Amino acid sequence: MKNKTIHTICSLFMLLMMLGVSQQTLAQAITATGVVVDKNEEPIIGANVKVVGEGSGTITDIDGRFKVSCAQGSTLEISYIGYVSQKVKAGTNLTVTLQEDAVMLQETVIVGVGYGTMRKGDLTGSIASISADEMKQGVITSAEQLLQGKVAGLSVVQSSGAPEAGASIRLRGGTSLSASNGPLIVVDGISGVDMNSVQPSEIVSIDVLKDASAAAVYGSRGANGVIIVTTKRAANDVEQKSIEYNGYVAVGQAAKHLDLLSADQWRQYVRDNNVAHAIDYGYDTDWQKELERTAISQNHNISISNFKSSAGYRASVTYQENQGIIERNKMNRLAGSLAAYQTGWDGRLRIDVGINANFDKWNPIDTRIFERMVNMNPTFPVYNPDGSFAQIGGTNTENPVELNTNRTEDQKRHRFLGYGKVELDLVKGLKGVANASYEYQSTEGGLYKPTYAQMEGKSEKGWGQRTHGEYSNKQLETYLTYDATFAEIHKLNVMAGYSYLETVAEGFGAQRSGFDTNAFGYNNLAAGSDFRAGDVYSYKNESKLISFFGRANYNLMGKYMLTATIRRDGSTRFGANHKWGTFPSASLAWRISDEAFMESAKGWLDNLKLRLGYGITGNQNGVEPYKSIAIFSADGESYYDAATGTWKKSYVQSQNENPDLKWEQTAQLNVGVDFSVLRGRINGTVEYYHKKTSDLLWTYPVPQPPYPVGTMLANVGDLVNKGFEVTLNGNILQQKDLTLGATVSLAYNKQEITKLSNDTYQAVGLQAGSLHNLRGMSGQYAQIIKEGYPAGAFYGPKCMGIDENGKYILNRDEDGNPINEYLGSAMPKWNLGVSLNMTYKDFDVSVAGYGMFGQKILNATRMASFDYTRLPAQNVPDDFLNSTIQDDPIFSSYFVENGDFFRLQSLTIGYTVPGVKKIGLQKVRFYLTGENLFCISGYSGTDPEVSIPDSVLDSPGIDWYNSYPRPRTYSLGVNIAF
Repeated sequence: MKNKTIHTICSLFMLLMMLGVSQQTLAQAITATGVVVDKNEEPIIGANVKVVGEGSGTITDIDGRFKVSCAQGSTLEISYIGYVSQKVKAGTNLTVTLQEDAVMLQETVIVGVGYGTMRKGDLTGSIASISADEMKQGVITSAEQLLQGKVAGLSVVQSSGAPEAGASIRLRGGTSLSASNGPLIVVDGISGVDMNSVQPSEIVSIDVLKDASAAAVYGSRGANGVIIVTTKRAANDVEQKSIEYNGYVAVGQAAKHLDLLSADQWRQYVRDNNVAHAIDYGYDTDWQKELERTAISQNHNISISNFKSSAGYRASVTYQENQGIIERNKMNRLAGSLAAYQTGWDGRLRIDVGINANFDKWNPIDTRIFERMVNMNPTFPVYNPDGSFAQIGGTNTENPVELNTNRTEDQKRHRFLGYGKVELDLVKGLKGVANASYEYQSTEGGLYKPTYAQMEGKSEKGWGQRTHGEYSNKQLETYLTYDATFAEIHKLNVMAGYSYLETVAEGFGAQRSGFDTNAFGYNNLAAGSDFRAGDVYSYKNESKLISFFGRANYNLMGKYMLTATIRRDGSTRFGANHKWGTFPSASLAWRISDEAFMESAKGWLDNLKLRLGYGITGNQNGVEPYKSIAIFSADGESYYDAATGTWKKSYVQSQNENPDLKWEQTAQLNVGVDFSVLRGRINGTVEYYHKKTSDLLWTYPVPQPPYPVGTMLANVGDLVNKGFEVTLNGNILQQKDLTLGATVSLAYNKQEITKLSNDTYQAVGLQAGSLHNLRGMSGQYAQIIKEGYPAGAFYGPKCMGIDENGKYILNRDEDGNPINEYLGSAMPKWNLGVSLNMTYKDFDVSVAGYGMFGQKILNATRMASFDYTRLPAQNVPDDFLNSTIQDDPIFSSYFVENGDFFRLQSLTIGYTVPGVKKIGLQKVRFYLTGENLFCISGYSGTDPEVSIPDSVLDSPGIDWYNSYPRPRTYSLGVNIAF
C-alpha cells in the first residue's frame, strides 16, 4: 500500500510536470506579426522589435513588416532612431505607429561638414541644414531658389523674372569689393562646382557652413561661406526600390506694372495744358501689355532607384519647359543623372560613380525694350495698316515690339559633372577615401538682327554674332579618417587629406554686319561686308590649386566638444611672394544641459549648448589667372613693316607685375547657443558673429614711372561685417490627424569699410554706380566706395523738396554747389524668413514668405522718366503730373527709396490619396501652388527685390529700365510613387 501510494504521488507529479511543459510549449509557439509605420502611414524600414524580458527580437523589412516568436501575453518594444519607442501587447496583424521624437531628431540629423559628416548634436561650428521638405516649392528654374528665405543670414536675391535668370547669394554680408561674394558650392563632396549641375528635384539636403571655424577646411575658397549639396544618389544603404513621377503645369502673368499714362490720360494732359504741336496718333496702346503674354510652363521628372546593402543605383530624367511672360522668351531644359554604388571585400570596400548632365536652350530678350516701353507715346500704334511695324523715329523710341520680334537670339548651355569615389576600411576605425571628378560646361550663342531691324532710328543693315565658351574643372581629393572611442567617454575623429584642382576657361567669338540678305541669319557671318577690328576674338586661361588639409574632433562624454582644422593652399593665381597661404580654425562646444547643476531644469529643458569658434578663410576669386604678372597686349600703335609691306599692331605693356598679390583674408569670431525645450516643441539657435576681411583687392592708380602702366591690382583694404541671427522652430501641434509647425528666422548685419589706403596705394573715395546710360547724366555716379560706409553706399545731394518753380531744392554749399552725403546702402540690414506647415489627415498645407529690410533702392527708371521735356512726344509715370517738376533729371535723395518688403513666396495645398497601396502604388499626391501671391512694400517701382550682384562694381540696388517683371505663378502638380 505504501509503495502504491508513493507510485501514485510520483505519477501525479510527472503528470503535472508534463502539463506545465506542454503549456509552456504552447505559449512559446505564438508568432507576433505586424507592420511599423510613421504618422503618414509610411513603412519604417529597419525598426527594432524586441520581446521585453527576453533576448529575442527582429527588425522590420522593406515594407515595415516584422515576425517574431514570443510567449503568449508578452510585450513588444518597438524603437527606431528619431522616434519615440512604443510598447504593445504581442499579437498578430499589429499596426504600430511611431511618433517622431523631436529632440532626438534634432540631435541625430546628419550634417555635411566638408570631407565628412557629423551628427548635428556634435557640431561646434555654425551650420544650418535644410531638408528637401523645407525647400522652396513651385516653379524652380535655378537651384539657388531652393534656399530663398530658408537660412538666417543667407540672402538669395532673384531680381529678374526671366526663366533663364539665376539668383545671387550672399552670406552674412559681402566680404569683397571687387571679387565674387558668392559662397563655395560643394555637390556630393565635389567642391567648386555649379549648383545647377544637378536637378533640383534630386537634392535631398543642403547644409550651409556659415562661420570660419566650419568653412576654414576649404581655405582660400571659403571666405564667403560654403554650401554643401547632398543628392539622392548619396542615400544610405537602406534596402528600397521605387519608380517615381513628379510633374506640374504652371501658368504665370506679370504681378505688377509701371503706372504710366494711358492714351486717355495723355490726351487729357494735352487738353488741360493746351500743348501745341502734340501729335495724337489715334490709338490706345499699352506698351507693357503688348510685350507680355500669359506664360505656360511644364516640368516632368521620372526617377528609378534600387538600393540594397551591397549595391544600388538611381537614375533620374527631367524635362522642363518654361515660358517667360515676355513674348519670345523661353527656356527648355533636359537633365539627367545616373549614380551607382557597389560594395565588396566583406563590406570594407565601396565604390560610387555618377554623372549629371543637363542641356539648356533659351531665347533671351533685348533688355532695351523696357526703356523703349516706358518712352513710347501711348497713342502710337504697334503696326501700320499694312501690317508692318510702325516707327515713330528718334533716339531710344524704337518700337519695342519690333525690337523684340525682329531679332533672333539662341543660347545653349551644356553642363556635365562626373565623379568616381572609392572608400576602403583599412583597419578598425581607419578609412581611406579617394574622390576624382570632372566638371565641364560649354555655352554657345547666336544673335542676328535683320536688315530691316531698327536701332537709334535707323537700320543696322544686318548684324550677326556667334560666341562659344568652355570651362572645365578637374579635381582629385584623397583623405584618411580615423575614428576611435577610449574608455567609453572619449571620442576622437581625425581627418587629413590632399587636394589637386585644375581649371581651364577658353572661348572665342566673331561678329559681322552689312548683310545683303537675311537668309543665313547668324550661320554665315562671312556674308557680311562690314568688318572692323575687334570683330574676332579668342581667349584661354588656366590655374591650379594644390592643398593639404586636416581636421580633428574630440568629444568628452557628449558634453565637451572641440574641433580644429587647418588648410594649406598653394595657387598659381597668387604673386611670387605669396604662392602659399595657411587657414586655421578652432571651435568649442559645451552642452550645459547635461551638467549636474541643470538637473532641476530637465522637466522643460531638453538641450542647451554653447558654441564658440574662430577661424581664418580666404577668397581667391578676386585674383584671376595671370593677374600677378606683367602682360603685354597688341594694343599699341600700328606700324608699317617694310619687309613684308604690311601694317602691324605693336605690343605694349598693359598690366604691371605685382609679386605681392594674394588672396583676400577673412577672420571670423562666432558665438552661438542651441536650445530645445518642452520635449522639442520649441527649438532654435542664436548666433553672434564678427568678421573682418583684410587685404581687400582693388585697382589703384600708380605713378608712371616707375610703373609702366598707370593702375595696379593690390591688396590694401579692410571690411567689417558683424551681426546676429535667430532661428526658431516650433512643433505647435503633434496629433494623429493634425500637425502644425512653424519656422522663423531673423538676421541682422552691419557692414563698414574701415580701410582703403596705405602708404603705397591711396583711395579717398572711389566712384561707383555709373549713370552714364541715362539721358543727360553722363559722368554722374550714384554710389561711392569710401571708408566709414558700407558697400553699395548711395552718395549724392539731399533733396528737401520742389520749389515754386518746379526745381529740385538741393542741399548746397556757400558757392551753390550741391553737397554730396551718404543716402543709405543697397545692402539689406535685416533678413526675415517665415514658413508654416500643417497636415490634417490626408491634406497638407505649407506657406513660406521672406523679407528684406533696411536697404535703399535708386529708382533710376523713375528718375529718368521724371522729365518735363518728355511730354508730349513720350510718356511719363502717372504721379509725375502731380509732382510740379520742371527741372532736368538729376540724381539726388528724391529718387532713393526705402526698399523694405515682405513677399508671400509660396502657398501649397496638397492631398495624398489614401488606400493606393491596395492597387500596387506607394503614393499619389496632388498639389496646387501659388507663387509671389503678394508683396508688401512702399517702393514705387514694379518690384523691390532689386539686383545685389556678386560684385559691388555691378551697381547693386539700382533699378534700371531693364528690370524683367516678376511673374505671379500658379502650378498644378502630381507626385506618384510606384
